[in-house]
Amino acid sequence: MKNLLLPVLLFAGITTIAQPRLPEIFGDNMVLQRERALTIWGWAGKNEKITVSFHDQKQTTKADKQGKWSVELSPEVAGGPFELVVSGKGERRIKNILLGDVWLCSGQSNMEWNVRSSNNAEQVIAGSANDRIRHFAVAKTISDKPLDNVKAAAWEIAGPATTGNFTAVGYFFAKTLEKELGVPVGLVHSSWGGTDVETWTSREALADSKEFHDLMTGLPKLNLDSLAAKKNAEAAAVVTQLQGKLPDAATVARFPSVEFDQRSWPEMQLPELWETQQLKNFDGVVWFRKTIQLTKEQAAQAATLLLGTIDDSDDTYVNGKKVGATMNSYNVERRYVIPAGLLKEGVNVIAIRVEDTGGGGGVYGGADRLQLTLGDQHLPLAGKWALQVERLAATATSVGPNSYPSLLYNGMIHPLLKFPIKGAIWYQGENNAGRAAQYATAFPVMINDWRKGWEEGNFPFYFVQLSSFIAGDGDSRKGSAWAELREAQTQTLVLPQTGMAVTIDVGERNDIHPRNKQDVGYRLALQALKKTYGKGVVADGPVFSNMEIDGNEVRLGFANADGLMAKGSDGVVLGFDVAGADRKFYPVTGKIENGKVVLQGDAAQKPVAVRYAWADDAGKANLFNGAGLPAQPFRTDHWEGITEKNKYQGGN
Repeated sequence: MKNLLLPVLLFAGITTIAQPRLPEIFGDNMVLQRERALTIWGWAGKNEKITVSFHDQKQTTKADKQGKWSVELSPEVAGGPFELVVSGKGERRIKNILLGDVWLCSGQSNMEWNVRSSNNAEQVIAGSANDRIRHFAVAKTISDKPLDNVKAAAWEIAGPATTGNFTAVGYFFAKTLEKELGVPVGLVHSSWGGTDVETWTSREALADSKEFHDLMTGLPKLNLDSLAAKKNAEAAAVVTQLQGKLPDAATVARFPSVEFDQRSWPEMQLPELWETQQLKNFDGVVWFRKTIQLTKEQAAQAATLLLGTIDDSDDTYVNGKKVGATMNSYNVERRYVIPAGLLKEGVNVIAIRVEDTGGGGGVYGGADRLQLTLGDQHLPLAGKWALQVERLAATATSVGPNSYPSLLYNGMIHPLLKFPIKGAIWYQGENNAGRAAQYATAFPVMINDWRKGWEEGNFPFYFVQLSSFIAGDGDSRKGSAWAELREAQTQTLVLPQTGMAVTIDVGERNDIHPRNKQDVGYRLALQALKKTYGKGVVADGPVFSNMEIDGNEVRLGFANADGLMAKGSDGVVLGFDVAGADRKFYPVTGKIENGKVVLQGDAAQKPVAVRYAWADDAGKANLFNGAGLPAQPFRTDHWEGITEKNKYQGGN
């Protein structure tokens, strides 16, 4: 018996020899940056000899006393597939590698938004098979110190089984580039919904900036455990103030039923994230209930319950019966068919159990997406819903990505810095709108920080200007935080190798997440094609250049104005406001004459200032060039805005 076991034990010993470790971003189906020195790095045993073989190259090195090793391979042209072999005491093989262009895709939820939840998703996904478009999703991670690795994940090749989960903006960007350039495109997707720009920036960069130096000097080094305990205590206090104690299991089991008495429950406006209302910085489980009255005829109709999007998971009940559930899908619209006979004449109850594990939470999106469809009738459900907290998050941390500066830089950017990229695309700003004036400093600080970290010079950085959304319903008269944020984004264009995709025309008034991600990705691709790849495309819409005032007539000149037109209004230009010396703005219409916009209005007899698309929801603005690209929002005045006194306080 002992003799039989010996070979088995010897074999087991052989197979447990440790392979050299590589960062998680290295994996089968990956894309490596062409025409750039390639850093390959990882970990092994102390002083272990490591050999790296790739294509026709081979290099040998030795791990240091901490087991770290690194080699630099010579640049390679686009092509593949190739294999990377890293050998030491064991061996690691990575297969089906392509050389092409790698683009980092980052920001908040509009970058995180996937193809499956975008316009024409079914058709797009069905036709998405393309071996030369590949996607790596960086797992959400916060950290109080810079990490050297991301969590385990896999590179995926575009196709019907995978594309639905890709970042939509990134996918449509890559699709255009791959078609026009004929080279593989790899997307490294590192984003997190509802996040501030400051959490994406290193502590060192913030401390070195004039704007944030004093704040960062006064902020202690972070300990996530102690911060978690503090945040959890704060969340518990919020719940106590809202409803008293948490319910017991027997009470919770009765929440879906029609007979349950909810009159003592507080109320909350839906659709809207609960963090913006009574449940600040809360993660956990919350129930929402709404009572509706139906006629006999309505109750007899075929019915569908539309709940918009829910962050993150839900279990939904109608009259005590579960009609649907969706898990861990913050950006998937809920649409549940109600079985025949379940609805009744008179009182009916809809109950939604929502679980959020981090970031934003609750039922959100456009009010028109929260409704009960009864045959041809649409019964709106937006408004006040009763709510009750079932429990706090099981992890009991309540620490989110915005709880402290640099948490996402540490966890989701720093581990990537050695991985060569072509450039970055960025879609963020909604969360900073309340501090828009400061964003004009904070955003460039982040861009310069990333460029310094990658050590690749001023790599291309293209970003999306905020789309149209009702937000606070701001405009030129009342002031608009979103317009000021767009202005801060425009000011960032002074940095070299930057470009901006204007998207005010593709927004949705009642939804912060426009479904039209095709145009967004395409416009970012135009920036890259022109400014990075030197293609002869038009990448920008009209940009204000000069103003002439003659009495109550204003004439405005624009760059990038070939084919200047007013889209969809019989030649009438919309979206302009003018003001006199009293600084009171009035809307005016305009017309196009000899390549210029001419405004006339009696409200301001002596206009001194003009604003265009200066509103949270600027969707009515209709000035375009012949390439079909919208004009940049702008103002000619420098009067104090509504966000100038709002400053970052170091987290929440």
